[in-house]
Amino acid sequence: MRIRTLAFGIRHRAFGLGLALGLALLVAASPVQAADRLLVMPLENVRRESSIYWLSEASAILLAEDLTALGSSALTRTERVRAFEELHLPVSAALSRATIIKVGQLAGATQVVVGTIERDNQDLIVRARMVRLDSGTLNPEVTERGALNDLFALFERVARRLVGASAQAPAPASRPPLDAFESYVKGLLAESPEAQEKHLERAVELQKAYDSAWLALWEVRTEVERHEEALAAARAVPEGSKMSRRARFFAALSELELGRQAAAFDGFKALDSERAAPELKNNLGVVQLRRGPAHESGRATWFFTQAAEADPEDPDYCFNLGYAYALENDFPAAIYWLREVVRRDPSDGDAHFVLGVVLQARGSAVEAARERELARQLSSEYGQQTGSDVPRGLERIKETIDLRRSDRVESAIATPAARDQRELAAFHLDRGRRFFTERRDREALDELRRSIYLSPYQAEAHLLVGQIHLRNGRVREAVDALTISIWIEQTPGAQTLLEDARRQLTAAGSPK
Repeated sequence: MRIRTLAFGIRHRAFGLGLALGLALLVAASPVQAADRLLVMPLENVRRESSIYWLSEASAILLAEDLTALGSSALTRTERVRAFEELHLPVSAALSRATIIKVGQLAGATQVVVGTIERDNQDLIVRARMVRLDSGTLNPEVTERGALNDLFALFERVARRLVGASAQAPAPASRPPLDAFESYVKGLLAESPEAQEKHLERAVELQKAYDSAWLALWEVRTEVERHEEALAAARAVPEGSKMSRRARFFAALSELELGRQAAAFDGFKALDSERAAPELKNNLGVVQLRRGPAHESGRATWFFTQAAEADPEDPDYCFNLGYAYALENDFPAAIYWLREVVRRDPSDGDAHFVLGVVLQARGSAVEAARERELARQLSSEYGQQTGSDVPRGLERIKETIDLRRSDRVESAIATPAARDQRELAAFHLDRGRRFFTERRDREALDELRRSIYLSPYQAEAHLLVGQIHLRNGRVREAVDALTISIWIEQTPGAQTLLEDARRQLTAAGSPK
């Protein structure tokens, strides 16, 4: 099981956001409405002081919690980090104002909180303001000063002033000791699992009932596959805690990783009985899939169907359903659901490969070969795979609970991200086409491969790749690319080139 790490290292792509919004930021007061969704950015450490580096992240955590306690709806740290990960942005680096605004828009926020933090002798100076995204207005800046030892009260004052809360407004929840909170934040920011665990263990040592730190510790230990110790961390959260449901979900995940299917099933089932969730139905299906066909507690396909019906836009549920049907040799149902997956995500190599295996079993050799070749191009794992059996171990486990796709930041990002992906694929195809005409073959191949990765079903891209290979004497590679191009779209030019390439192979004594 892949667990997202706490540090969420920087991911790079061949493209950046390149966001020039040109928003006119007008100075105007705009009170927060109940329906507003706030993205709180880590406040910038303007002097780059190493002694308070952790306070940038701490500021975002505290302000988000305080604003939510005061009646606003702020993205949690998990949601914020996921939004950054989805957009392939560094979590802790300083971003331009335009990029921050764009992140807020894509994450479904209506307002973004930005600001700075600096140290002046023993005091901290905090400056924060809200940017309203729908009107492009910039609220007046709030400035507060206070001692580091008074950190929680300092940020509570900032939060109250940001939303205009009265003194009678509800106070935020109780806080852990400051040194425990500092260790917790440093654990979230640490680069290595060892450093993360050290800080988080210190946090729970200082405050035994520190549920957030226990759950963060579960993530670290799960990441390094120490599942017994991870299970112990999840069980340290008491049943009466507001985080109990999440902790019990994590405990069931640990049981699943330890091969204790019965305990995992009981854990997921109990949570689902209390409050149903598609993530729980999905994971129950995973348990049943690992137990084997027709287990007495129900078929895997039944649970996956329930998950897909509850959240039809999540491609993982479609994949698991199609994959389970493939393992049951129900090929028509498998083909239907796997095609739903590649329709939603054309770059899903696993779905293409399993679809290819199923199509082969159904006698659709041409379509099967196309899907297998696309899987090979999308993932090196399938480079040498030639078997006719559906591979085991591809089922997808859900690692979070109670986050319907329609409520998650991924949902807000999905539509513009899909559009951006199509536009980017077209951009690379156009560059590849131009480099091909200029006979800059190496650069053309780089661009065309990027385009194919983003959008595999492009006949022209595969055709151009085939032509490049052909004129450089790589006839076998040319045949592969041209064959895929024709599978996607029959054109006389591609057919002629393929026949010529096959003649060259025959003349050279190579197999067809």
